[in-house]
Amino acid sequence: MADLSTSPGPSRRALLSLGGMTLITVRAAAPTQAEAMGLRAAPSSRPPGPAVSAERQGDSHPVGAALPDDDGPSDRGPQFYVHKGPHAIALTIDDGPDPRYTPQVLALLHRYGITATFCQIGEQIARHPALVREVAARGHLLANHTWTHADLTRVTPSAVREEIVRTSEILDRVAGHQPVFFRAPYGAWSRRVLTECRAHDLRPLDWSVDPRDWSRPGVTTIVRTILRTTRTGSIILEHDGGGDRSETVAALRTVLPRLLDAGYHFVTP
Repeated sequence: MADLSTSPGPSRRALLSLGGMTLITVRAAAPTQAEAMGLRAAPSSRPPGPAVSAERQGDSHPVGAALPDDDGPSDRGPQFYVHKGPHAIALTIDDGPDPRYTPQVLALLHRYGITATFCQIGEQIARHPALVREVAARGHLLANHTWTHADLTRVTPSAVREEIVRTSEILDRVAGHQPVFFRAPYGAWSRRVLTECRAHDLRPLDWSVDPRDWSRPGVTTIVRTILRTTRTGSIILEHDGGGDRSETVAALRTVLPRLLDAGYHFVTP
């Protein structure tokens, strides 16, 4: 995300004394380009938490972040890869359920006999419980993706706990079982978040292939990124909620059969 902020010039104050009177003149700092456009500069390269709207920024790592090497499973941090043999890969679907796009994704998965992991948001689960049950009934894995899609590195410890616990509880009520995996929005992990995962028997789940489909870069770009970067062990990130996901659905129509034709098979983490 481009940072539109520039360094503003300092305010100047001149004190002029005339006949015992002090004249104070203040010149305000010149507006930045971003301010002139009515925009606020982003505080960091990490995607911000979602605004209260129909659109939600998806779960990409900060631009330029390096992923760890695929050096085998670890219980010390998030899982970026699957380790289930040659040509095994995993597909994860985030930010749903959404009544517009989740059924379309489910239909594609059924057509190709693929099992995926749906990382779902508590607010969306509360709005669409029947859709959650349908995802589970079709054999897909449900994962905890917080209640509000908050960046947990920017909230209080009690808020971290509430975001995680509240979502696990509603998944248990709606789907009939506690989730096994937790995915942090934006891949934003911290010692506090990992500690809460351990406290609630949740395995932290990340990803290694990110086409940034949430940004709607175009179907061709999504397809090309997935096909170019997927290899044995990859965990692919896609989205069925948080905004217009028509490009995601269209891209899946192409990449799923092509990955199968390339000899890959889909597993859950």
